[in-house]
Amino acid sequence: MKQISLVIALLIPLTVSISGCSQSETEAKQTPQSTQDVDAVPAARNAPLIGGKEGEWKIVWEDNFEGDAVDSTKWKFEQGQHGWGNDEWQNYTGGENSTVSDGTLKITARKTGPGQKAGDYTSSRMNSTQSFTYGRMEIRAKMPEDKGKGLWPAIWMLGDSVHSAGWPSCGELDILEYVSYQPDVVHCAIHSNANNHRDKTQVEAHAKLETVEEEFHIYGLEWTEDKMVFYTDEPTNVKMSFDRPKDSNNDNWPWDKPQYFIMNIAVGGGWGGMEGVEDAKIFPATMEVDYVRVYQKK
Repeated sequence: MKQISLVIALLIPLTVSISGCSQSETEAKQTPQSTQDVDAVPAARNAPLIGGKEGEWKIVWEDNFEGDAVDSTKWKFEQGQHGWGNDEWQNYTGGENSTVSDGTLKITARKTGPGQKAGDYTSSRMNSTQSFTYGRMEIRAKMPEDKGKGLWPAIWMLGDSVHSAGWPSCGELDILEYVSYQPDVVHCAIHSNANNHRDKTQVEAHAKLETVEEEFHIYGLEWTEDKMVFYTDEPTNVKMSFDRPKDSNNDNWPWDKPQYFIMNIAVGGGWGGMEGVEDAKIFPATMEVDYVRVYQKK
């Protein structure tokens, strides 16, 4: 029997509902059936990025998206329009939908065909070339402008073993998910053999964040040998906490092995397209990322 600890922070009630993710590296998440009882969380404010004791954490990897192009030593692009496991409609290109300017990364989804079917849209799916085991992961990002239904941006991590062990054995950590038919709400989740949407044993949290489309926010994960804590803006704004089971094994805790970052915008699909895709309203749609940082304890 798995051991789950869900910690509720001030002003951030969470709910656990059906969700899921990719069944391989080329698949993405399935949809939760409902999201309820979400309340407002405080807006971003000036606070230490790393928290904890002074000098406890140090940056070991980062991309601040300076210059005028995506750094190919830090990111690579996955490509294709095969539905990505969720009947999604976008074609992921080799970089045409990702630009860097004015100190931020812009991932832009576009309508390029008649619409309402696979291949009529383009977008980007970026994977970090480096993987990590444990640390504090922080991404400062802004979701696409609230214009209509059909978008599904995500910032998440997937285990390197996806190629050999498959999903969900490789483990997955969803630091941020957002669906545009439900504005002002953010989601986080974990996925493993013991906790996944196929068995309805998934663990996911939802929180109201009224400026998610208008302002940059920090989406964080503190991941140690014993616990994972998901938060927004600063470590005290906890959305979800998951303890390592006492009888841990690869089925219930595959997170003792390296994971890499993925950033993408899907169009449609089982969750993003649950209420349709409003072609005339939402395109072009851009998720903007200020930085991605990995801290580890000295």
